[in-house]
Amino acid sequence: MQTVKKTFPVLGMSCASCAVSVESMLNAVQGIEQANVNYAAQQVMVIYDETVVLPQKLKSVVQSIGYDLLIDAQADGVKRKKREDAEFHRLKAKTLFAFLFSIPIVLISMVFMHVHGGNWIMLFLSIPVIFYFGRQFFINAIRQARHGKANMDTLVAMSTLTAFLFSTFTTIFPSFWIKRGLPAHVYFEASVVIIAFILLGKLLEEKAKSNTSSALKKLMQLQPDTVTIIANGTEKKIPTVEVVIGNLITVKPGEKIPVDGKVIEGTSFVDESMISGEYTPVEKYEGSSVFAGTINQKGHFIFKAEKVGGDTVLGHIIQLVQDAQGSKAPVQRLADKVAGIFVPVVLGIALFAFAVWLLLGGNDAFSHALLAFVTVLIIACPCALGLATPTAMMAGIGKGAENNILIKDADSLETGYKVNAVVFDKTGTLTEGRPMVTDIMWNVHINREQVFKKILYALEVKSEHPLAEAVLTYLNKESVVDDLSLTNFQSITGKGVTAVVDNQQWMVGNKKMIEEYQLSIANELVHQANSWQQSAKTVVYFANALQVLAIIGITDAIKSSALPAVQMLHEMGIEVYMLTGDNQATAAAVAKLVGITHFESDALPQLKAHFIQSLQQQGKIVAMVGDGINDSQALALANVSIAMGSGTDIAIDVAKITLITKDLTALPQALKLSAKTVKVIKQNLFWAFIYNIIGIPVAAGVLYPFNGFLLNPMIAGAAMAFSSVSVVMNSLRLKSIRL
Repeated sequence: MQTVKKTFPVLGMSCASCAVSVESMLNAVQGIEQANVNYAAQQVMVIYDETVVLPQKLKSVVQSIGYDLLIDAQADGVKRKKREDAEFHRLKAKTLFAFLFSIPIVLISMVFMHVHGGNWIMLFLSIPVIFYFGRQFFINAIRQARHGKANMDTLVAMSTLTAFLFSTFTTIFPSFWIKRGLPAHVYFEASVVIIAFILLGKLLEEKAKSNTSSALKKLMQLQPDTVTIIANGTEKKIPTVEVVIGNLITVKPGEKIPVDGKVIEGTSFVDESMISGEYTPVEKYEGSSVFAGTINQKGHFIFKAEKVGGDTVLGHIIQLVQDAQGSKAPVQRLADKVAGIFVPVVLGIALFAFAVWLLLGGNDAFSHALLAFVTVLIIACPCALGLATPTAMMAGIGKGAENNILIKDADSLETGYKVNAVVFDKTGTLTEGRPMVTDIMWNVHINREQVFKKILYALEVKSEHPLAEAVLTYLNKESVVDDLSLTNFQSITGKGVTAVVDNQQWMVGNKKMIEEYQLSIANELVHQANSWQQSAKTVVYFANALQVLAIIGITDAIKSSALPAVQMLHEMGIEVYMLTGDNQATAAAVAKLVGITHFESDALPQLKAHFIQSLQQQGKIVAMVGDGINDSQALALANVSIAMGSGTDIAIDVAKITLITKDLTALPQALKLSAKTVKVIKQNLFWAFIYNIIGIPVAAGVLYPFNGFLLNPMIAGAAMAFSSVSVVMNSLRLKSIRL
């Protein structure tokens, strides 16, 4: 038995019940241990025995129920994108034309009621709306019926088809009602408006779906398409997929590293922020490990390939993000769940009303029975139920956008108010994400600062170290000019740089360099350096051949909004944690400054992901806030994932909420917005249900024995429309709330 776990894209799923159908069909196949469909991600994760079943078999099973499975994701990626784009444009056109055809029908039914041949005009205008633009509702309803299920599509199909057939009968045979002393009303406007509005809801859902995460695609693009290997002493370009363990690969300045390996020649600095989250590039020399997807800076080196393909660190990140997205339960819309019970109940009431009227209705028993049946189905139309959640979501998402909170996923807005644990990344989230000079302290016993600044500037211009950029930026603000000539410039690995100016040796470096050259350093500089280090600052030393002339404090500045945001979260009863790839001392200093007591240092992507899972296992609802590629696994696993707008595209793609501001107080605002939005959704659902609970019995004729009142289907249609309008108006209140 050779069990493998793979994720395949699925095409053609239009509702949560479609996902259930695909999942149940695959789980019934011999050789499949488990199939888990993620409707939101439009993919299925399958664990199967490849000696018993092949991917082609999985594809055939899915195709047999009207969907498609892409078994070669890379080859079929373009096909999937084209099909999704085509489907979106098709739905957009259907929605537009449904509204264009519906407007004259509504005008004739409400304003120009006595126009000659009005009923026939409405009949012909209704046919394309119901049977062409709205045919997907009937197709999906039939699919659900085959599986013994019912959803929103079932309700839409039943109510619109009943109203249309009733109205068509009345248009062709108006005398049937007139002879019995009953008005010959038609309800074409009810059926077409329902179709148009539900199509609009589907369009908005598809738009959100089309903007779902392209994170995996972008992660894959971190690896270059081609690499330069050294074979028989000559350089040769080959596709990255052809690299094998043991190949010697040369990497030039600015190039991406294609696979994992060890440096055998040369030195450089490599941007490893995608793994560690730290923006300061890491020095590489002989024996250093390098990782796929990281970016070489200014140097040139040769390394030996040790891990390729899915075995690289990048490959593991891709797989973990994919698994995290695929492991989530399929999205189950509340309205769909309710409809599963609501539909048979409504149909039962309608049939019961029909039967009672047929038995006890007297001379016009059939007429009253048919009217009661139609009125129940019209008044029970799921418009208010269908609009309850999406209208509130649209208003909430719009309110978020006004406050620099971009919400890409409705589920995260629904879940946000439950969050009781927030996990922050450090670099770029709590901090600015770039090194900057905060202090320079000169030896008080020297008096040639301006001359020394020029020498310091000249040394840093030649240096390839990333911290040199921070020093140059600081000196540029002081208008220091580089007009000196250096000789004998040397970069000493892991320590710093030295050069000769005016026959004197000068150096810039770390504490190791100062100790190696046994330079003297004033006591006040020693004390200040220790103080800066305790405050999470990196100390750089500037010296001549005899003594340290100055110390430079460099730090990644903490955002001014970090402390207020953490305090607001604490006031909301939320626990706050910090994860960072930085060292223990720096992590402790930053955590103390922003008011966080729980933190983890030296946290690589896997540790961050495990930390999120451990909190969830304790029963916590976790929000993760990050900005780097290294945060993507943790973001994918969190209940609510939040990215900083200044972060990487991949973090933003994985996250369901993006803060397009440096102000971290937008985070507690987003959680408050979630609570207010969910409150409005509950109000909407309450009124939608109350409307049905009161309206359906009245439509069935329950009041007739007491006061002779029968609800006219036209009034039922108006009541249905009013319920929808009331839901929309309640949702719009979100636009005026204060966060």
